[in-house]
Amino acid sequence: MTGFNRSDDGRILSIAEGEECLSHSQLNRLEDSFREWAEKPKRDDVRLSRLSVLLIFLLVRYTGAKLSEVLSINIHTDLDWARHLVIFRSNGNENAEPREVHISQSLADEIRGKIDTLKSHKESERLLDLDPGFVRRKFYERALECGFPKRLGGPEAIRKARGVELMQSNIPLPAVQMMLGHSTPNLTSSYVAFSKDEIQAVAQRFLEKESGRKTSARNSFFGKVSEILRGDIQTRVVMETLEGNSIITVITNDSLERLGLSLGRLITAEVKAPLVILHGGEASPKCSTENRLRGVVTRITNGEVNTEFIVKISETTEICALVTSSPSSPFELNVGDCAWALFNCSAVVLHVD
Repeated sequence: MTGFNRSDDGRILSIAEGEECLSHSQLNRLEDSFREWAEKPKRDDVRLSRLSVLLIFLLVRYTGAKLSEVLSINIHTDLDWARHLVIFRSNGNENAEPREVHISQSLADEIRGKIDTLKSHKESERLLDLDPGFVRRKFYERALECGFPKRLGGPEAIRKARGVELMQSNIPLPAVQMMLGHSTPNLTSSYVAFSKDEIQAVAQRFLEKESGRKTSARNSFFGKVSEILRGDIQTRVVMETLEGNSIITVITNDSLERLGLSLGRLITAEVKAPLVILHGGEASPKCSTENRLRGVVTRITNGEVNTEFIVKISETTEICALVTSSPSSPFELNVGDCAWALFNCSAVVLHVD
């Protein structure tokens, strides 16, 4: 397993497990409120002021940056439109390395358009350099307008909520830590090492999917090809995730060539929920299934046809399994039980960019 920095881990996980923060849907409601509020004024000066606050909100919302970092952005040097990057620099510390945070292409295009609107009325490299107290008041007002507690609408609370949102969407913990500016963990597992650039690439891939996602991110694994064993007709491919899990699949040799797979390439592996088999208990099941991931059942949703089980296999990764509902022979698993998520190598689908 990857050696995480537990102190940084705790700074994120304490929010998810203890402190209250806005959920994904609540963050979206708050964003809608900001957008409607920014569009209302007819006077140019009021509309432009609100547009600046909206931009600050979007940057905090999607980069997880501190308010002070966003207010310090130089629009000429800190926004890389070609690579969809926001660059945060450590003020007062010339030796500190800038932190690059990816945003989706659609968000980058939107932010660029709004900044161009502001620049047409006021030319300044510090267009977002507003009074922090003023910005916080506007954040609190929007939260109260949505019916949320004031404290949950502040920039710091939104930053924390973003961290939880990323983790609940299965983005690997090292990528979340890097985005939020926490000290990075040891990125070397027992089988494969991940560089800083590769961690950022994983984050970028997730953010692009997030911006257009219509389905759940569960059962998606991000990682690197660690082994390729080619046979006469098929090839065995092993992917190592950032959290140290190995995912095994078998593809045709034609698919190997078409995907352009090679050792060290970043890929995504997906498995459909109906193809996941659950096995209760602490001990590893005695079976021939290639992929076995141990976790804890965190949620069960009963339906007339199927029952959905969510198994948490790490702090940032969940697996969904669908089991046929049968009143005559109910599945003997409860929330909190240890369980193994099993799936054959043939159930895994690989994706590359």
